[in-house]
Amino acid sequence: MAPGTDTSKGRTVTLTAPAKPISPSRPPAVRRAWQKLSPYAYITPFFTLFAAFGLFPLIYTAFVSLYRVELQTPGDMEWRGLDNYTALLNDEFFWTSLRNTFTIGVISTVPQLVMALGLAHLLNYKLRGRTFLRTAMLLPYATSVAAATLVFAQLFGRDFGLINYVLGVVGIDPVDWQTGTVASQIAVSTIVIWRWTGYNALIYLAGMQSIPSELYEAAEVDGASKWRQFFHVTLPGLRPTIVFTVIVSTIGATQLFGEPLLFEGSVSGGISHQYQTLGLYMYEQGWGFFHLGRAAAIAWVMFLLILVLVGVNALIAHRRSRKEAGR
Repeated sequence: MAPGTDTSKGRTVTLTAPAKPISPSRPPAVRRAWQKLSPYAYITPFFTLFAAFGLFPLIYTAFVSLYRVELQTPGDMEWRGLDNYTALLNDEFFWTSLRNTFTIGVISTVPQLVMALGLAHLLNYKLRGRTFLRTAMLLPYATSVAAATLVFAQLFGRDFGLINYVLGVVGIDPVDWQTGTVASQIAVSTIVIWRWTGYNALIYLAGMQSIPSELYEAAEVDGASKWRQFFHVTLPGLRPTIVFTVIVSTIGATQLFGEPLLFEGSVSGGISHQYQTLGLYMYEQGWGFFHLGRAAAIAWVMFLLILVLVGVNALIAHRRSRKEAGR
């Protein structure tokens, strides 16, 4: 019997083997090129928007900082070179705003991060109503800066403020929170602390929950107390998160604008510029005195200052990590 035939029941049936599938031809050059370029097509919108609204304003601001430009006549530009920057160095209010930015940044950032770390450590335990407490942590952050600052301005009022009323109950004289240098900076820092502590606490909480539980179990077996577990397990595990929050808080403190502006409603930051930040000083020069060239120079000084501060923080964190790795 020949292969491929069937003679059962007196019939001859020819069996036909299925045709072999035709292998697809090699993709053309256009398709191969699209496969290589398609990932870049997906990220092109981001870089286009970044170039239009991020990179171009940055470069144009650097260009304007080299000219004398007034807000009333922005088309009339007079070349000044680095004169706008040298004028800043000779302006006492620039140094005052720089000092205020540093002091308010320290007063607001250090207590804020310490309190956020403590709250995150507390919420990391199995407490009743943890979900509600975590949600409540974000309420100050969700509140607009205008509403929060106006409320705190009333609380820190000299004659009818709640803060001075409480101080009077315990026998302390009323404090002029809007005139005194230290008092006004503490008041502005309090607003920043209230708004951002819960936000940073949730970031720390997320970092704590990523630490393996086996480390805590091993520390507990070795007889480590809760405090020793916090300092020797939690803090080392949170080091990258702490570095991130320090850098972000440093950038935010350098750009502080809304809280000091709305605290008294003055771009000068008080009668004697006692809490005027670099952001307020830039706004005053550009939209108060109409010196757009000098305002652009202040913006670039702030940008360079942020780069230096972030670089210092990153360098300290890198050296500490190398020291820990070398042990």
